[in-house]
Amino acid sequence: MRTVIINREPVELFKILKFEGLAESGGEAKAAIEQGLVQVNQVVETRKRKQIVNGDVIEFGGETLGIVLELAEKPQKADKAASRPKVQHSKKPATRSSPKPTATLKPRSVR
Repeated sequence: MRTVIINREPVELFKILKFEGLAESGGEAKAAIEQGLVQVNQVVETRKRKQIVNGDVIEFGGETLGIVLELAEKPQKADKAASRPKVQHSKKPATRSSPKPTATLKPRSVR
């Protein structure tokens, strides 16, 4: 059995066949699945977009693939206060200004 490491789940079945070189294209992978040539966990699978997850076993073309999820380590969250940019605030008190006067419209004379 060949181990296939994925870094996220789920992954569509046809994509695994394509990326692992068991099918030359996505179309070829989809056709093989549709024809019932692929098994997932010892059951014939005809859904092209079957969601494959950690622990699934795929059989196709004399090959057996074991799926393993390997998550990348996420960086530790830094202290939020330390990572924020420092902003200098003015000491000026907030003042409210009155709204600007709008233009007055002159009525048109009617002839």
